Amino acid sequence: MSPTVSIHHDDHMQGSKDAGIVLVEYGDYQCPFSKQAHAAVKDLQHRLGSQLCFVFRPFPLTGKHPYAEVAAEAAEAAAAQGRFWDMHDALFALQERFEPALIPVLGARLGLDVDMLQLDLASRRFMDRIEQVAAGGTHLGVVETPAFFVNGERHSGESDEMSLVSAIMRFVA
Repeated sequence: MSPTVSIHHDDHMQGSKDAGIVLVEYGDYQCPFSKQAHAAVKDLQHRLGSQLCFVFRPFPLTGKHPYAEVAAEAAEAAAAQGRFWDMHDALFALQERFEPALIPVLGARLGLDVDMLQLDLASRRFMDRIEQVAAGGTHLGVVETPAFFVNGERHSGESDEMSLVSAIMRFVA
């Protein structure tokens, strides 16, 4: 039997943890497949509304994507200022041209305290959390991104909207 995933108190979550469908993604901000999945998840959120709880967990594939880790750190630093989802969306929107020098620009656009953002990045304040989340994903069998879990069970299909819809339809009331 494969391990299941549950919501943690420190997860980045949109929607109620009591929703009928809990979709957990392990993703990499520099992975083009995670970016495609980002669009699919946005469509699902629009389609399912309060029936869906979405959780994103960083899983930087540093061997493939040189800026994945710093992008995850930027998202966590934004979370400390209450703006995780804004940075999350911005990182995917700028994925093709992202480089670490853009983080202060993004932070300013999002209304973050840029000095604090840069201090958090320089001190690597959130690396322990990112490493713990990634280790948890590895324990669950995650080796590539995006990796999805629907109501605790690993989704083994594609990460496009139609495949995700098929996986979650059995949970829709």
